Amino acid sequence: MTDLSTDAPAGPDLSTTAGKLADLQRRLDKAQDPGSERARARRDAKGLPSARQRMHMLFDPGTFVEMDQLAKSPGDPKNPIGDGVVTGYGKVDGRPVAAFSHDQTVAGGTVGEMFGRKVAKLYEFAATAGVPVVGINDSGGARIQDAVTSLVWYSELGRRQDGLCGMVPQISMILGKCVGGAVYAPANTDVLVGVEDQAYMFVTGPEVLRPVTGETTSAEDLGGAVRQATWGNLHHVAKDEQAAFDWVKRYLSFMPTTSHQRPPVINPGLEPELTPSDLELESIIPDNDNEGYDIHEVILRIFDDGDFLEYGELWAQNLVCGFARSNGSPVGVVANQPMFMAGTLDTQASEKAARFVRLCNAFNIPLVFLVDVPGILPGLEEERIGTIRRSGKFIYAYVEASVPKVTIILRKAYGGAWAVMGSKQLGADFSFAWPTARLAVMGAEGAAAIIKRREIEEAGENGPAIRKAFIDFYNQFMATPWLAAERGYIDGVIEPRDTRLLIRKCLAQLQDKELQRAPRRSYLMPI
Repeated sequence: MTDLSTDAPAGPDLSTTAGKLADLQRRLDKAQDPGSERARARRDAKGLPSARQRMHMLFDPGTFVEMDQLAKSPGDPKNPIGDGVVTGYGKVDGRPVAAFSHDQTVAGGTVGEMFGRKVAKLYEFAATAGVPVVGINDSGGARIQDAVTSLVWYSELGRRQDGLCGMVPQISMILGKCVGGAVYAPANTDVLVGVEDQAYMFVTGPEVLRPVTGETTSAEDLGGAVRQATWGNLHHVAKDEQAAFDWVKRYLSFMPTTSHQRPPVINPGLEPELTPSDLELESIIPDNDNEGYDIHEVILRIFDDGDFLEYGELWAQNLVCGFARSNGSPVGVVANQPMFMAGTLDTQASEKAARFVRLCNAFNIPLVFLVDVPGILPGLEEERIGTIRRSGKFIYAYVEASVPKVTIILRKAYGGAWAVMGSKQLGADFSFAWPTARLAVMGAEGAAAIIKRREIEEAGENGPAIRKAFIDFYNQFMATPWLAAERGYIDGVIEPRDTRLLIRKCLAQLQDKELQRAPRRSYLMPI
């Protein structure tokens, strides 16, 4: 007989338990960083973590449990273990979360069959267990060499991802060059976070764009993180990966685990009386109506501990959106920013607000509106890009929202912008104004140009005096909060110092609010 043992490769004796354990360890070791030596060296030269290291950056120490660690594409024994993605679950700040992390060292992190099966199983687990999903994206998109198989699995993932939409929080982190499906899929999640000078998003990369369309551009100009954030496709840009993970963890701290639960309450009952910070609100609004001030200074004084997580800070900076806490409970803040375009609402700001309002409504987060808006931006360019239709999303989202809604009018509240910025008539549960508020169809200068135009023109040299007298009269007797308070259009005029504690009382009264809508097949949002 031939002794076959001399021809077999050296390895553990699989006829023994010890040998089987050694074989398992060998496979697990190989799965830890399965990319080619060249690909790993390229990643390490950039100073980037591995896919598994990124998972450990997200989860609390010792809580990560990997799923399908030994999965690999069939056919070729040399196919790498993992197929380009790491999946699993663990805890973030003690709360359950599921996540996947693309491995750029394996086929560029592109989607193949086993990749798709692994992420699909993770989505199904998240739906069953009711846990948030964090996607750590660093992928070239569809795997070209897998042809239609890759497209099939992208479609399968899209169907499962849709099943999670509005049910559990979905967060996408963009940590490398993401192309095609690797940006379409994140675009359909709740919030996207990128890293400056590292994250890139394109439908088609510059190296493919050049031969197809003849356009020559850089990766930064085509889809760098700051540009994509300015365009509204990223909602936060972090300085490095650690800062990105820190932001995601803070975001999750404001979110419930599922839409069927309430968001977590942290440190309620702090500062139950007026504080020096409350008193500072008395002098925060400039005497000059046209002078700007930073709305962040108001936000930091009327919510808990100055804790504010801004959303889309580089997108439509005339409107500030973000998460704060009132008496320990998360709230969504929508506020005009007088320091940028005087806080005017334009198309981009309206779309930003609509997306944010719907996000808060999906996850039971009350809304607080801080209003100082001179109107809706007019002009040819705004009309050309479809402001009538696109700005209508904001009105739709606000009326649709069934969560508690509280509005504080700080200064200007003019025209249609006043209506959509949390007016009681469109659905605010409580609406209050500071004595500095001005509620009217338009500002005094615009009203003078319409109402007194002919009189001013005919007055010749006395025209400016007539105009000034009208503006003074308008501001003193017409554009004030008193008419709205007398007619019940707002619930009252309050001292600025009382704002923080009043918001607490309002939200306490509304904590069990339920709004039932008549069922229908679909709500037709103006898209």
